[in-house]
Amino acid sequence: MYDLLIIGGGPAGAAAGVYAARKRIKTMLVTQDFGGQSEVSPDIQNFIGIISLPGSELGSRFKKHLKAYADDVLDITEGEKIVELKEVGERFEATSDKGNAYQARAVLVASGSHRRKLPVNGADRLDNRGISYCASCDAPLFKGQEVAVVGGGNAGFEAAQQLIEYAAKITIFERGDNFKADIVTVQKVASNKKVTILTSVGIKEVFGDKFVEGLIYEDKAGKKHELKVRGIFVEIGSIPSADFVKDLVKLNEIGEVTVDHKTQRASREGIWAAGDVSDVLYKQNNISMGDGVKALEDIYLWLQKNK
Repeated sequence: MYDLLIIGGGPAGAAAGVYAARKRIKTMLVTQDFGGQSEVSPDIQNFIGIISLPGSELGSRFKKHLKAYADDVLDITEGEKIVELKEVGERFEATSDKGNAYQARAVLVASGSHRRKLPVNGADRLDNRGISYCASCDAPLFKGQEVAVVGGGNAGFEAAQQLIEYAAKITIFERGDNFKADIVTVQKVASNKKVTILTSVGIKEVFGDKFVEGLIYEDKAGKKHELKVRGIFVEIGSIPSADFVKDLVKLNEIGEVTVDHKTQRASREGIWAAGDVSDVLYKQNNISMGDGVKALEDIYLWLQKNK
């Protein structure tokens, strides 16, 4: 029985865990891994206080910081995913995919989000056969080949940035008229002669026999075009990892946990949410960490009041 259960080891969960340990709150932190979605970013340049940081290093830093303060008040379980959260009397019980159960008086949901799949014909069939959701993992496999990147946000342009080192040609597809990515990132990628950028276009189909051979896209005028590529890197946003808590708290229309942004409290007493799983407007590491700390401060006061 813990005072607090933190679900997730990304920026929000890690920050809350550090603060919980320093406030001597008896806490269990359960996570599949550390770092969140930035784990696959090749170069994080907006993590305040660190000019440049590989995403692969972020998770190890979070874990190291948590363990440095853990002492006898913070327990950490890595490699498990919480699949159910329910009320048991005056406490909550979370069950993991390994069958383990954890009970606590308060819960911070910081489970983040996961990649949105490309919803067009052929994409499911060719998943991992040219369709990729991780440029840092798969870019070297496409050396000297022509590829596409679907998505004009920061993640899409970061994927293109990684692919520049390997691919012969990269075409970036954006559904809207404008990019959501940072201007500096857009300019850097767009200036490379390997890169072609298309806006106001929609992917309609992915084709190929045993491996991706190309795609069909539609322009603003409704005209369809075919582009031969061997790889398609998808960066079209994320889906909140909130299924396990949907029967306890209110979710918005896209499945994010709705919170009071002053305290990070969810709609159910005793539950808070922070980071990408919540309905925070901007999905950024720095914001997630701040919201995790904000939630923890409120949780601490709540626990003191409800001893």
